[in-house]
Amino acid sequence: MRAIVALLLAYAASPGAQIFPAKPLRLIVPFAPGGGNDTVAREIAQQMSAGLGQQVIVDNRSGAGGIVGAEIAARSAPDGYTLFLGGVGSHAVNPSLHAKLPYDPVKDFAPVALIATAPSVLVVHLTVPASGIAEFTAYARSHPGRINYASNGTGSSAHLAAVLYESMTGVQMVHVPYKGLSPALVDLLGGEVHAMFSSMVAIVPHIKAGRLRALAVTGKQRSPLLPGVPTLAESVAPGYEAGSWYGLLAPAGTPRDVVLRLNAEVAKALRQPDVRNRLAAEGAETIGGTPEAFAAHIRAELLRMGELIRRARIRIE
Repeated sequence: MRAIVALLLAYAASPGAQIFPAKPLRLIVPFAPGGGNDTVAREIAQQMSAGLGQQVIVDNRSGAGGIVGAEIAARSAPDGYTLFLGGVGSHAVNPSLHAKLPYDPVKDFAPVALIATAPSVLVVHLTVPASGIAEFTAYARSHPGRINYASNGTGSSAHLAAVLYESMTGVQMVHVPYKGLSPALVDLLGGEVHAMFSSMVAIVPHIKAGRLRALAVTGKQRSPLLPGVPTLAESVAPGYEAGSWYGLLAPAGTPRDVVLRLNAEVAKALRQPDVRNRLAAEGAETIGGTPEAFAAHIRAELLRMGELIRRARIRIE
């Protein structure tokens, strides 16, 4: 009898028998603090901490366009205590942009939930002779190579949004990559470059102040932040859709019950009106859904972005 009791006590004390979660969780964000990824991560982490009864600690691991953080997450123990904020860069762009990648976006991760999507907005300097997207597209078509556009780096969502626009409208522009959004925005405001696809939060104040002109947004529907600005899909490029998305993932092999528990906590967080409002203020639309739906989204985005990158012959060695 004593032997049986001892075995039961040992089992109850073992990590596998503990009710999840039994300790704080780590959420790896593959970018520096302060950007859209970090904002989404901290909002979700705060809500999940309350629901799980354990703190979810945001761990910013920036570098190499998200590769550093993604590799750390992929190699972590599949126990549910290490999570990763993935996105279009880490899970749809990098696999086609780089010749070698230290992680597999499908095999090395267990999708938990798609959190939100965030469209961009096409803005131009006030000297550009176009008051709307149709006029701009017509001008750019008739002046190939005369319009230059900024981005926050080769292969960034801003760059690929422009490449997609060019491919769907027959426009030929000149790409000017910068090391980050801030220097690109400085030159756009100064008229050194003509146009840019930008995140909403960074650019809306300049639009409202009359320093830049908004022509179109890149999502499926108009943005509440710029309700008077049409989508590219409704105006000059039917079917067009681009921008960022954010999702929660765990290392591959994480137990199914743990994934479902985490998914339920994300769903609970996204139902909170204050969470939806705060993310909307960042230009993001909350999504949610099942782990299977998120997995399907990743596969579809891999195909879509991969085809675009190959056609445009974009590569980072």
